[in-house]
Amino acid sequence: MSIVIIVEGKNDRSKLRHILNSEIEIVCTYGTPSTDRLEKLKHIVKEREVFLFTDNDSSGKKIRGLLRDIFPDAEQIYTRKGYAGVEGTPDEYLLLQLDKAGLGDYIVTTPDENKQLRD
Repeated sequence: MSIVIIVEGKNDRSKLRHILNSEIEIVCTYGTPSTDRLEKLKHIVKEREVFLFTDNDSSGKKIRGLLRDIFPDAEQIYTRKGYAGVEGTPDEYLLLQLDKAGLGDYIVTTPDENKQLRD
């Protein structure tokens, strides 16, 4: 399965990159995406499975709304309100959310840690 996760910024991408293996492409909107950036994202995604992982703040919700219009079949991944965005979310919570979204096989952990997530 070919997968793309769309996040807001490079710090979000960096945070997820150390948790997910390189089979997952992580791309950024770099804030509220312009029409040109949305077109670039469509070009990058093509026919791949898309996951949206934006911050749980007003800006993140606005970006999620724009992306949902472009990628209506995208899977939504959420961080808990009160965390400082995706980049400020504790790894343990990210691991649970990614596993819940069906991305557990792509998590870079030891086999024992991965098993604990699934139990």
